[in-house]
Amino acid sequence: MNLLKNIMLSAGLLCQMALFAEIDPDKALLRLQEGNTRYMKDQSTCPDRAQIRREAVSSKQKPFATIVGCSDSRVSPEILFDQGIGDLFVVRVAGNVVGPVGLDSIDYSVIYLGSNLIVVLGHENCGAVKAVLDNTTKDIETIAKLIEPAIKDHHELPSAIKANVQQVVKLLKESPVISRLVNEKKLKVVGGYYNLVSGKVDFLE
Repeated sequence: MNLLKNIMLSAGLLCQMALFAEIDPDKALLRLQEGNTRYMKDQSTCPDRAQIRREAVSSKQKPFATIVGCSDSRVSPEILFDQGIGDLFVVRVAGNVVGPVGLDSIDYSVIYLGSNLIVVLGHENCGAVKAVLDNTTKDIETIAKLIEPAIKDHHELPSAIKANVQQVVKLLKESPVISRLVNEKKLKVVGGYYNLVSGKVDFLE
């Protein structure tokens, strides 16, 4: 019993050490890519989702990446990147757009929580982007106004979705807080496109 307890305590300590370890932007991106590959191959390890992890993050968090994603029920970042509790700071809204409130949340994650990577994650068959293309935006007018400038020259859904992602990436890189950290090479901002059937995330660097 004592041996088991010691093993659990050691695991908890390692969990906390991993949780608060520094990770540079390129390694953060690689970690997401590797997690997505596991997920695609149905080899997810479901890391750090047990009680030990919950205890480790109960008083402090240090997510290594921030995901700006769509609210779509089929696109859950922790699952498709095979990450655990406390690994990702996730900001989600339909169409993966960013307004003032979302930007404040993202700034908070990079300033106070130490996220070194931001991924703007669009996805195949995005309903919000399709609604703008089809001019059927009743009841989502606020979201539509944020999407419209990005896709005005696009007529096919996949290219429109990617253009919308790239517009949000550009917007974030122009934010004073984010641009400073990018210039200092402490932060990377990239776009991604999630394929619903294969489960693959194509990064749009």
